[in-house]
Amino acid sequence: MINWKVNLAVLWVGQFFVMAGMTMIMPFLPLYLKEMGLQDAQEIATWTGIIFAGNFVTSFLFQPFWGGMADRYGRKVMLLRSGFGMAAVMTTMGFAHAPWVLLLLRLVNGTISGYAPASVALMSTNTPREHIGFAMGTLQSGAVAGSILGPFIGGLLAELIGFRYIFYVTGAMLFIASMVTMLLVKEKFNAAEAKKQPKISVIQGYKDLRPIRQLPTLYSITFVIQFSIQCSMPLMALFVEELHGTGELLAFYAGLVASITGFSNMVAAPLLGKLSDRIGPQRILFVSLIGAAIFFIPQAFVQNVWQLMAARFCLGIFIGGLLPTVNSLIRTYTPVGMESRSYSFNTSALALGNMLGPVIGGALSGFLNIRELFLFATVMLAINAAWSYRTLLGKHKISDGAL
Repeated sequence: MINWKVNLAVLWVGQFFVMAGMTMIMPFLPLYLKEMGLQDAQEIATWTGIIFAGNFVTSFLFQPFWGGMADRYGRKVMLLRSGFGMAAVMTTMGFAHAPWVLLLLRLVNGTISGYAPASVALMSTNTPREHIGFAMGTLQSGAVAGSILGPFIGGLLAELIGFRYIFYVTGAMLFIASMVTMLLVKEKFNAAEAKKQPKISVIQGYKDLRPIRQLPTLYSITFVIQFSIQCSMPLMALFVEELHGTGELLAFYAGLVASITGFSNMVAAPLLGKLSDRIGPQRILFVSLIGAAIFFIPQAFVQNVWQLMAARFCLGIFIGGLLPTVNSLIRTYTPVGMESRSYSFNTSALALGNMLGPVIGGALSGFLNIRELFLFATVMLAINAAWSYRTLLGKHKISDGAL
């Protein structure tokens, strides 16, 4: 019998280390480029954007391939491939001597990444169905905690040990997480049966899944979540400055506003996941989409930083109910033997939202201010909620459950 609670604890730590390692470079990346010899501010800004996005570009392209491999050879193998591979690449980043080298390594890192979707696929296929919602929510909280604390830890370490040594620390963290995964995570996987299945391409795999009408809806929800959050982020610091004015605490408030959504997300995700085990993930998903759409609205009308933080804290609560229920529902609707492939397409949708959100948000800033971008996000989420209600709740009336 697989001890799913041990798996969950180990993979929670692994998710935390992976996401913290991926985001640690955010606060000091421009300074690291300056240390390499770049001086022009515009050049530094351009390279920063390209290097940061590089990871998501290759992740978007390669995740479906690794998902197919996981369905054929096992999810734990993909966890170890990704974990040890990223540990080596992150350590190598500490030796980068030019921006193009760092970009190349970020592209390689995105190519071999896949710890998160493999974790989700392994947990979903090795957890009792009555606990899947709780497991998905808890796993999500580990990733969010890493995303929140990664930039903070990175900034702190930059002051203490310097930029290059952070990559060595990150590589060591990923190596330790991979070792613990190898020793403690157990998987129930029938390799002989999986090998009997015909080999299919990524495109054919998508064609096989596309007729399941719920899956495109779930992938779109993942994309819209990330896009909605990220499209306003390039302007967030300027918006905080507009509300607060210039001063010594401006950077602190800007960081707090950016991270407070993650804090409430981290707390809410396991609780809403557990509730979804009782009343159904479809209901939690629909209510969370409506709630997220609603709490983008007050952000367009706030008059001070504290009001903005309160609105974004409430937004994070509903965001916490989205990705775990999406992952739970993907497991429900995906045919047996194609779970990893299905989750990998969802990860590609996540990477696409992370990629296009800041780019399109920055482009729209020439026509819309940040308050109007918040309302734009509301419209996107509302449309997505209507589509999800029609696709996912058509056979699940609200009166059937607690809601």
